[in-house]
Amino acid sequence: MGKEKELQRIAAEIAACRICRRGCTGEPVPGEGSSEARVVFVGEAPGKEEAKTGRPFVGRSGKLLRQMIRDIGLDEQDVFITSPVHYLPLRGTPTKDMVLHGREYLFRQLKVIQPEVIMLLGATASLALLDRKAEVAKEHGNVVEQDGRSCLITVHPAYAIRFQKGRELLAEDFGRLKRLLRKKSRR
Repeated sequence: MGKEKELQRIAAEIAACRICRRGCTGEPVPGEGSSEARVVFVGEAPGKEEAKTGRPFVGRSGKLLRQMIRDIGLDEQDVFITSPVHYLPLRGTPTKDMVLHGREYLFRQLKVIQPEVIMLLGATASLALLDRKAEVAKEHGNVVEQDGRSCLITVHPAYAIRFQKGRELLAEDFGRLKRLLRKKSRR
């Protein structure tokens, strides 16, 4: 089965998963982008706009994320954007159980895509991929090597919208991402 078809199959499983829907609402948001992506951006969970459209990062945070992707010379069509939780949690922040369940689909997506770099957008993404909530303010910009991939920790774009310092940290980390990709291209 081709990579694109496999990602579509995983998306269909997410849409049919009753456990993913528990305590959540809206349309499923399995993620979108290239099955050949060098970079996967992992957030937290869909927001209201995402739950309406079924697309990740389309609200205010998404506009900032997508602009920063373009600013470092990447095309949105060449990356993959997703989250460990695939439905809008009714209580806002996803529970640890939601993250641990939903990340199983995320792991399968990553296995198909085989990205070089995973950019972890906030503490929930770090919990999903690193099995711990990172202290993002202290650890932002750190690269953790795991399963043959580089995981770059940064702040969530929502934080960058609310706080000027967050915007500075996010911009700094996107600069690191650009350098990391350039370095990996030379290998």
